[in-house]
Parts: sequence; structure tokens; C-alpha cells
Amino acid sequence: MKLFLVFLVGLFALVLSNDGKKQYKVANKEFLEKQKRIMQLFKHINQPSHDKEHIEIAKTWSFGEKTDHYTKPEAVKQFIQYWKYGFIPKGEIFSVFHHEHLEQAIALFKIFYYAKDFETFYKTAVWARQNVNEGIFLYSFSVAIVHRPDTYGIILPPIYEVYPHYFYNSETIHTAYYYKQTHRDQHTDQEHGDKAYTIDANYSGHYLNLHPEQSMSYFIEDVGINAFYYYYNLYYPFWMCGKTYGIEKDNRGEIFYYVYQQIVARYYLERLSNDWGETPFINWDVPIETPYYPSLEYPNGLEFPTRPAYAKLHEYFYNYGQRWTTKGPYGYSHSFIHDYERRINDAIDKGHVHDHDGKKIDLTTYEGFNVLGNIIEGNHDSPNKKYYGTIQTFARHLLGYSYQPLDKYHTVPSALEHFETSMRDPAFYQFFKKIVMKFQRYQQYVPPYTEKDLVFPGVKITKVEVDRLVTYQDYFYSDLSNAVYDSDHELEHDTFHIRARQERLNHKPFTYKVTVKSDKDAKASIKIFLGPKYDEYGRYINISENRLNMVELDHFVYDIKSGENIITRHSQETNVYGPDRTSYTDLWKQINEAHKGQKEFHIDGKQSYFYFPQRYMLPKGSPEGKTYQIYVIVYPYEQYKGKDQEIGEYYYPKVGTGAIHVDGYPLGYPFDRFIKFEKLWKQIPNSYFYEAKIYHKHSDEINSSHH
Repeated sequence: MKLFLVFLVGLFALVLSNDGKKQYKVANKEFLEKQKRIMQLFKHINQPSHDKEHIEIAKTWSFGEKTDHYTKPEAVKQFIQYWKYGFIPKGEIFSVFHHEHLEQAIALFKIFYYAKDFETFYKTAVWARQNVNEGIFLYSFSVAIVHRPDTYGIILPPIYEVYPHYFYNSETIHTAYYYKQTHRDQHTDQEHGDKAYTIDANYSGHYLNLHPEQSMSYFIEDVGINAFYYYYNLYYPFWMCGKTYGIEKDNRGEIFYYVYQQIVARYYLERLSNDWGETPFINWDVPIETPYYPSLEYPNGLEFPTRPAYAKLHEYFYNYGQRWTTKGPYGYSHSFIHDYERRINDAIDKGHVHDHDGKKIDLTTYEGFNVLGNIIEGNHDSPNKKYYGTIQTFARHLLGYSYQPLDKYHTVPSALEHFETSMRDPAFYQFFKKIVMKFQRYQQYVPPYTEKDLVFPGVKITKVEVDRLVTYQDYFYSDLSNAVYDSDHELEHDTFHIRARQERLNHKPFTYKVTVKSDKDAKASIKIFLGPKYDEYGRYINISENRLNMVELDHFVYDIKSGENIITRHSQETNVYGPDRTSYTDLWKQINEAHKGQKEFHIDGKQSYFYFPQRYMLPKGSPEGKTYQIYVIVYPYEQYKGKDQEIGEYYYPKVGTGAIHVDGYPLGYPFDRFIKFEKLWKQIPNSYFYEAKIYHKHSDEINSSHH
């Protein structure tokens, strides 16, 4: 259990060096060529490519006759079998949480992954781009890019620009259709001088008032937050075998826990900022009170399923009016969830699980927490997936209130059954709060940290200073061109452009200083958390109850010198959060300029990897200032034992090398275990609680303060 993942995956530690200087690598011609060819395959994903090279390759490339071009020819044969006997047609809706869809996506991924060289990979991808179901191609192709060694460093275009239907409400998409159908001469945005139609995109809370949680639509529907979750699941697909694909050193089960624990905690902070309290706790036998109306449409015109208020989850009510008893397992989701939860709870209480051969695996060992994470996620590394199941697959189907499919080709998955849209549904946070509490059931058997465990001898934090914290809303622009269908002429000449303008939460950059006195030189880990101080009623929250609400802001390694150390960090130096992704249009322009030798193209890990959005580092404040607390701890550095490399060639870690772990301490340390004595925590000299207020201002006030 010795490991540390910097919150929500952001640990590609050290895109920034200790002195704050930004690090990047300048792309060479070979890399630029790869990046450019890959980018072209993401353009207008719902239409066949009209690129002449693509058309020619798709006609002539026959990988069935070139099995020697793949390191595992059997993967090609397996894909051909699926292709001959029932692949999902183009235009149908794909969901990774439908078993038959997933099998086909994995088969396609394998021929991408096992291509012997980039040229084979590229030609196989071009063929698939023209022939395979759009959703399956996009998912399998993206996972392959992340995991192939020869595509390490490649920047994926923003998924919200590749698949706008999954990120923007149907109102916005229909407006884009209107402009496309009435388009004549290209419109010029007068304010910015850009040749593109601009649509003001609203959140569903703008025109729906169906539940008070609708007031948080700006957070749960944010394109950056939902994109973060999508990219995280490209790096750690639940179906991927850790040993086969080399990701087991990352301790994915423990990563699974910490990612969701931090997501649930961050959501709670935003609830408090809107004067809402605790996230509701799901009981499968009680109707779920929170309704959900996605306001989304699939590219083929079907609406995303809705969930009514007080929805009953038992089989009879959930499936009422549908033919479901012989149509596969999803109609029995309620029963499967109960069975799997009971088995997992029993395993936690017994302190061991059994693998598929009946062998006992101890959960109380060093590796036990990671094993538990694999079981609860139901990933490929679960020691007995058949017995302990995949709770989240059935929970997503059940809570999403999606319909039982007519057949494998005709499915209408709910928002919870896509990584792109899961975090838009409030039930997502309620369900994963329940999952986080499963791990707390395990932690109750782990002794709390003692004073000896927490104290860094000879080191004391004497002062913490933080700039005034201010949030505000600002405009964000996103390319919507992939939401509409272009003619051959428009595709060839790239003549039609449309974009969305949307208000998103942001904050003023801030700096914090930590003053540390030490009686020796030492290498230390420094970690900063943000958490609530009071609940929605103004009552103080005891740290023993509050530990799961602490959200990590930063984590870095620092060489402390004997004497006084003043450690200054800027909010943009954090290893936990990342900037907005570069738009497809800007990325394409930068690649072409570099390809022509006009400018350098910088490969920046904060664009290549997956980060929680920097703009959501702070929860929304209030005009009078909302009170939170910042917690800082300095502790002895200990290297993660499974680490192969400090950092990759392009300044972000290769998945599977252990390089995402900043140090060798448990996830969320020191808040990973139960806290027995609050008074003890207040007296740890190498830690510090600092009260901070977060203010919210209108963007006009922010702009005027800069003049």
C-alpha cells in the first residue's frame, strides 16, 4: 500500500522542475509526421474520411493477408472473426459497458496495439476509420495511442471537440445544425475577428429547474471535468490485463480508489459552495430521489435516457413494460449488485479473498489494498472477477435507467454508460461515494497513525501564507465543427467552422508560502490539501469526520536545508491540475507551422496526459467569502518501490512504469486512515492548518482589477 498518486492522476510529476521552470521537448520531423497523421483521423469522426490517402489505403490495405506485420497474428484472426459474424454497424451507439460492444472494441484495440511498426498501425487505423463503427474506432484507437510505445507523447485532440454531442446540450447542437443548413458565406465573429459562427452554449440549469442540484450543472456538465474522466479511463481501462500490457506496476486498484475518493470530495466542496450539504447515500432498496434529464442527443438523433424522481430500482419496476427476462444480465442488475456487494463485504470482514482457483489471498498484506481495489473496480486484475463481479457495470445500467436493448446493435445507453458523460449525472457521485465507503470498511481494521508515524523529527512548519483566493466565471471557446456534417467540398477545403462559447468557473492565480525550520538537510515530500471547515449549517467539522473531504492541491519533493526555508509555490506549478487543452484548430496550426519549419512544436506533458482542470482547483467562492481550510504537511521523502523511471522522454510518465507516483507513501496520506485523536493532529509540528476564505467576483470586477 506504499505509493502515492498525486490526486486524480495529475502526478506526471515534474513537468515543472523544482525551480518552477517549464520543461518540454521540441518535436522532431518524425514525431510531427506521426502527430499530423493521427490528428487527421479524428476530424469529422461521424463521416467517412475524404482524404485521398485515406481512401486509397482503406481500399488496398488487407491486414488479413499481412498477419506477419503484427506481433500476435492471432489477434488479427480474432478480429476478422468478429468482423465477419456481427460487428456493430456504423451509425449505431457504442458503449464500453455493454459486453458485446466491449469485446469488439478490445478485438480492434489488439490489432492496433500489436502492429509491429507505426506504418502498420497507421494503415490499420485508416482502414478502421473508414469501415468500423465510429464509437468503437474512436475508443480503441485512442487507447492504442496511449499504450503503444511508439506513440508516447502524441497529443490527443480535446474529446469535447471530437465528439461534441456528448458534451454540449441538444439546444447547442441544434443551433449548430441551423447555422450549417442556412450557411452561405462564412460568418465573421465581430468581437474576435475569427471566421466562425459562435454559439452561446448554456448548461441544462439555464432552462431546466427540475431539481435543486440543477444549480450545479456548471460543474457536473463542465467539458474539462468530463474530458478528464474520459482520458483517465483511456490510461487505465478496466478490461485491460495489467501483466499483458505492462500497467501492473502502477497499482491500478489503489489508483482506482484514490481517483474516485478525490472526485467525490471535490464534488462535496462544490456542493458546499452552493449551500448544499452531504452527497446523498444510495440504498438499492429505496427509490433514488434525484432525477436526471441529460439534455443530450446522440449523433443518430436518439435522446439519452432519463431517470424520473424517486425511481424504483427493483427488477419489476425498472423493467416494467419491456421484454427483458431472456435478454441478458442487465435486466437483473439489482440482484447482481446485491450479490456482489455482499461477497465483497464478507471478504473485507474476513480479511481475505479467493482467486478463481480457490486459493486464499490475504488482504491485510502490503498488496492487500491494491487487490481490494481491483476487486471493487471489477477490472481484469481482479483475482476472481466471476465471483466478485463488476458492480459498476450493473450500477451504471441500473442508475442510468437505460432501456433493455432490442438487440446488440440497437442500444440506447444512459449517460452513466459512457466515460464522456458519466460525471454529468448526480447519481455518479452518489454511487461512487458508496464505493469509497467500501474501502473505509477495510480501513476500519487498519490502526490509525500514531504520533511517531506523523512527526518529522527536527522539522517544523512555522508559518503558512496564501494570497487572497478569488473565483470568477469566464468565457471558454470550443470548436463545434465536428457536430455537423460537411459536404465533400467543405471537407476538402475546410470552409465551414462553428464554435461554442460557454462560461466556466476559473480562479485568479495565487501563490502560497510555507516557512519550514529544520535542524538538518533533508529530502522531503510536501503536500497541500484544501477542505471544508464548516458544514452547510455552519457547524465545525471534526477532522476525524472531515478527512475524506480533503482535496489535494499539490504534492512535490523539496530539498530542505538546515535552518529556515521559505518555500514559495505558484498555483500554476501544481502537479495535480492542468491547463485547458489546446483546441483542435490551434493544435493543427501549430503542427503545420512546425512541419514547415516556421516554428518549434513543444511536446508538453500537461497536454499529453490527463489532469483535472486547473480552473477548478478551487470551489466557487461567495461575495462575502466562503471559509475553507488549507492543510500543509512536510514529511520524509521515500521513493515508490515499483518505480522504473522518474519521468518520461516527454516530461510525463509512461503508463505502467510507476512514474506517476511522487513518493512511496499511501494514497491520500495522511488522510488515508481513520483519525482517533484530533488534538494530536493539531500538535504535529511538521503540519499546519490554515483558514482561508474563497471569494467569488463578477468577471468585470476581475478585469477592472487588472487595469
